[in-house]
Formats: sequence, structure tokens, C-alpha cells
Amino acid sequence: MASADSLTLPDAPLFPRRTPAMPARGLTAPVRERLAACARAADAGGEPDLEAVALLRDSGLLGLALPYEYGGAGTDAEGLNAAVEQVARVNASAAIMLFQHYAVSRRVLEHGDAALRQRLLPRLAHGDWLAASAWSETGAGANKKQLSTTARRTPDGGWVLDGAKSFTTSAGVADVYLVLARTESAAPDAAPETGYGAAGQTFFLVQADNPGLEPDTSLRLTGMRGSATGFVSLHDCHVPDTARLGPVGAAASIIAGVRDSGATLGAVAVGLAQAALDLAHAHAERRGLLVQQAVRHRLVDLSTEVEAARAVVERAGRRSAADPGMATLHSKLFASAAADRVVAAVEQMLGSAGYVAAHEINRYGRDVRAVALMGPTNDLCKELVSLTWNS
Repeated sequence: MASADSLTLPDAPLFPRRTPAMPARGLTAPVRERLAACARAADAGGEPDLEAVALLRDSGLLGLALPYEYGGAGTDAEGLNAAVEQVARVNASAAIMLFQHYAVSRRVLEHGDAALRQRLLPRLAHGDWLAASAWSETGAGANKKQLSTTARRTPDGGWVLDGAKSFTTSAGVADVYLVLARTESAAPDAAPETGYGAAGQTFFLVQADNPGLEPDTSLRLTGMRGSATGFVSLHDCHVPDTARLGPVGAAASIIAGVRDSGATLGAVAVGLAQAALDLAHAHAERRGLLVQQAVRHRLVDLSTEVEAARAVVERAGRRSAADPGMATLHSKLFASAAADRVVAAVEQMLGSAGYVAAHEINRYGRDVRAVALMGPTNDLCKELVSLTWNS
């Protein structure tokens, strides 16, 4: 790890050139098998999936969201969604860690100054650093309106962060966190209402080795058990002003722009739905059930659900809708609901075979329900869509 102030140092190491790219037909079979084995082990033990993180670092996938000049692959949102779906099909916990890494990488690319981009993006692209978002906290609500985490100026022009974040994916595993903090009490009309975040909030990039940052992975989830989702506390956490992302007080506008990117957690849901459908096909073949018309037609119905969910996710990634942001929100709503229906239907098809605790369909069911609770939650997605009707 680099030192806590390495975001500002001029002696950036030279990185070996890798070519991060998604294979034409998706993940290679060995990577799929290893990620699947990791998912089974992490679900049983409930511990952060460190082996899956190592696989992501070595695979080149972490650099897909960044352009060639920083060592990335220059993949667009449609390609990123496809990569996340591929990973989610075998390991949903790894997929949401990957998704979060892409989200932070793109925010740094879009809102970081030249020096920050040069310092941070090559590390993120090459897999040397894994990025995480630390936005949520107890009492702030899904829309992050009432933050208790604060950032105050220091005489030397830097900042001191104090507060606690909850439900942070990759807690204790990430190398850098994008922390949302309250920096000022802005006037009510200081910024337009975005429905997510509030005026007077600012983003900071805090490295994991900062002595003022402490992760806690004691949280035990029902699903996504390998995602290292936990708490991050910030106490007397000093960062330089160069660690600030975007203007002071402008975090809400940065958040509002995220949905326009076309990257969507609906891709995780599609991967899980496809995994459940694959299980159903394998079960039907193994039991000789495909001779029954009713079974075949039921599988067709489920296949149609998966294809429809994939289509809305792909459309979000292409950003071809009249309002790309709305399409992204709709994609998460539709794909997560469709995946929930598909997994539930497959559970019924499996009968008593799926009632065994160790059966993978049970992990898929627990994982897919988590997607609806990830930010923006499905309820908040509905609110963000419907708020536009009042303008």
C-alpha cells in the first residue's frame, strides 16, 4: 500500500502494462469455476471473499471502466454491464464489488483534476487498488439526506473527517474509499433538488491505510455474504485537499449524474436470473423432464423473463433512451423484480431438491433480494422516477 498522502506525491511508480479486456465469449472457464467455488465457500463461512478479490485483481476486469491512457480498456457502459452480469452469474458478491469499483473509477475520471487522475487511475485500472463507495450511514436514509459524517477544514488547507459509514461493500478489502461527508450547511436554494444527496455534501477519496479510517467486517448478511459489506469509521481522519473529488458542496450533482452513465445494478440481477435458469435446465435434463411439454413451456417463460431483463439493462448501457437516467433507474427496477420472480419459480421447479440448505438456488434467492436494497434502493428508484412528474 502507498502512504496516506500518496495521492499528492510526484513519484508515481511505473506500472507493468496489462491489457484488461473481457474475453469475446465472456469469462474463461477456469476463472468461472474458481469464482463459483469462491462464492460457495464465502456463502458458507460468511467471510469476505478475499480469493475472489485476488481473481478480480489478476483478471484485468478492474480496468474495463477506464480509458487506454490510464491503462484501462475504454469499455462503455454496455460492456461494463455485460462484464458485471458474467461475474454475477457465478459470484454475485464479487459482481457488486466489481460494480462499485467501476462506479468509483468513473467518478474519479469524470470529476478528478488532472493530477488526481494521473495518480489514482493507473492503480485502479491495473488492479493494484480496489475502490469502494462509503456513502451510507445509519439514520441518513436511502436518499443520503441527513449525513452525520462531517469534514472540516484545517489551517493547512486540508480536511478532517469524522463519522461512521454502514453497509459499505468491500469494507476492509478496498484500497481506497469514496467517502460522502457534510462540509457545510448550505442555504435551501443552494442546489437543485436531486432526490439523492443534499446541498453542502462533498466527496473525498480516503486510502485504506489512513490511520483515521477503520473498517469493521463483523456485519453478517443473509445474502451477498462474500461482499465484505460492513462498517467504516472515520475518526480524526486527515486528508489533503487534493483528495477532494469535485467542488466543495457539489456531491449531490455528482450523484445525480451517476444514473446517466448507463451502468446499472440490474446487471447483477440478470446474472443471478441466468444462473437460476441454468440450474433449472440442468435439473430438467438430469431428471428427464424435458419430454414434458409443461416443463419445456415453463422454461420458455423463464427464459423470456431473463431476456427481457437483459434487454432493458443493455438499453440502459447503450444510453439510447430519450432520458438515459430514467432508463437506468427503470432497468434496476425491472431486472431485480424479474430476477426475483425467476429464482422463486426455479425454487418451485426444483421441489424438494432445492429445499436442501446447501443447494445453490437458496444462495441465489438470498443474493437477488439484496439487489433491491442496494443504492439506490428500489423504493428510492421509484421516488427518483416519480419526482420528475412534479417539475
